[in-house]
Amino acid sequence: MDDPAHKPAAKTKACPICGKPAEQAFRPFCSPRCRDVDLNRWLSGRYLIPGREDEVDDVE
Repeated sequence: MDDPAHKPAAKTKACPICGKPAEQAFRPFCSPRCRDVDLNRWLSGRYLIPGREDEVDDVE
C-alpha cells in the first residue's frame, strides 16, 4: 500500500519572516521582500552565531 502515486502532498512550510506559505521560487520565504528582509538582518548583525569569548584567531 506504499504506492508513491497516491502519496499525499508535502505540507508547505511557513515563511520564517511573515508566516505565509512559502513559494517554491523563494523557498524558504514567500516573496523576494521576505528574502531581502532576512538578508538585511544577517548583514546588519541582528542574527548572531554564538561563540566562545576565549577564541583567538591563529595569526601566523
